[in-house]
Amino acid sequence: MTLDRIISGSGCTVTSGNGIAEVTAVCNDSRKVCPGALFVAVKGFASDGHSFIATAVEKGASVIVYEDAEALESQMPAIEGKDVTLVKAESSRYALAIIAANFYDNPSEKLTLVGITGTNGKTTTVTLLHRMFTAMGYSCGLLSTIANYVGTKGTEAVNTTSDPLTINSLLAEMVEAGCEYCFMEVSSIGVEQDRVAGLKFKVGIFSNLTHDHLDYHKTFAEYLRCKKLFFDTLPADAYAITNTDDRNGLVMVQNTKAEVVTYSLRSIADHTCRVMEQSFEGMLLKIDGIEAWSALIGMHNAYNLLTIYTTAVVLGAEPEEVLVAMSTLKPAPGRLENMRGPKDISVIIDYAHTPDALENVLKTLREIAPDRELICLFGCGGDRDRTKRPEMAAIAQKLADRIIVTSDNSRTEKTSDIMADIKAGLDLNGRSRSLFIEDREEAIRTAIMIAPQGATILLAGKGHETYQITGTEKRHFNEKEIVSEIFSTME
Repeated sequence: MTLDRIISGSGCTVTSGNGIAEVTAVCNDSRKVCPGALFVAVKGFASDGHSFIATAVEKGASVIVYEDAEALESQMPAIEGKDVTLVKAESSRYALAIIAANFYDNPSEKLTLVGITGTNGKTTTVTLLHRMFTAMGYSCGLLSTIANYVGTKGTEAVNTTSDPLTINSLLAEMVEAGCEYCFMEVSSIGVEQDRVAGLKFKVGIFSNLTHDHLDYHKTFAEYLRCKKLFFDTLPADAYAITNTDDRNGLVMVQNTKAEVVTYSLRSIADHTCRVMEQSFEGMLLKIDGIEAWSALIGMHNAYNLLTIYTTAVVLGAEPEEVLVAMSTLKPAPGRLENMRGPKDISVIIDYAHTPDALENVLKTLREIAPDRELICLFGCGGDRDRTKRPEMAAIAQKLADRIIVTSDNSRTEKTSDIMADIKAGLDLNGRSRSLFIEDREEAIRTAIMIAPQGATILLAGKGHETYQITGTEKRHFNEKEIVSEIFSTME
């Protein structure tokens, strides 16, 4: 593909060399450069791609896209005398996204791309959409926190929103495989870093907005701005689906060019839902006046189900067909997974790692089993927003009978320091009902052993994750395996 075609619409200008040069590959990692490649020097948080321009040229890069002219100047001795074309970008991050889309022949335009953003519910929603549309006979792709799927072929995901090269290469695979739809999580960080620039979304969905990622965004207003930017950039022929029960639901879509579609469990909207009955086995819903059964539980899942129903109907599916397909859906991994054990104990594994998510899960468990003792085990991630730690403690104190504070992914923070931050959110009454155990496996074992007959135990924070990060080490840690092993010793 020629350079002029690849950089079209990216805001880039050729400053030296051949503007019609043939490009064999696009990279933003110098280690992946091959002869004839275009290398985009992106300023990252840990490193600056401009520092690796010389390495990229040495490995055969024929085109260098740069943002910082001064940084380029320091690399010029390695470039002089080489057949290298230099391209100036206003923003190398934005340029990378547009270049990636062009290089892969704009695959997002060749299928129906559905993106969801919000604090909670993204993974569950896209997973359910992928499963439901597959059940309705469509070939679909999935880009999520847990995994990426091309049809039924899955690979493990690294980030909530992948880099533009990964996204566009996967979308191109989906197009090649005949996928008609792709359902994608869109994070605020991904939007802010232009990872989704150049993608053509047919549907944008807003779920809810609570405190999260403030370690990155610094303020809630900036977090909201980045989420809203996703809807501000939707095209006029797209749909913007929003939850009007969230106080920011209408704020998100106030400047969008897309057609706005609303959903709600509490007020008048284009699509509505009521929870008629619920137990650990599932819930009876009334969606747009039609009763439907789901194996999922909890008010937050009622929202998730209404979201996927609304999306399917907006895309032209018949309501009755959607509700039938919905009734076959199982929960996403690590989302309110119920493990029944001896003494009629229920261990619930859930990814809840924000105050709002923890509150939703605990309220759900209280509603379903009000007479059972409820034990809440949780920790908080290290090197992440510290403000939510005491908030989550206060929620656990309010809604649980017993609390066990433990580790999550401590990363480079001391687990004891994280636990101290959590403890600050408990008053004397809360502390008297709490245990503090750094080792999470020991904490899980303790929770099960102290649980009375018929108790409900919530293991919050890890969910689908099968690892734990301490320092920079990532080790195997599977809560389902641990619980199963403990249960086996009790039988």
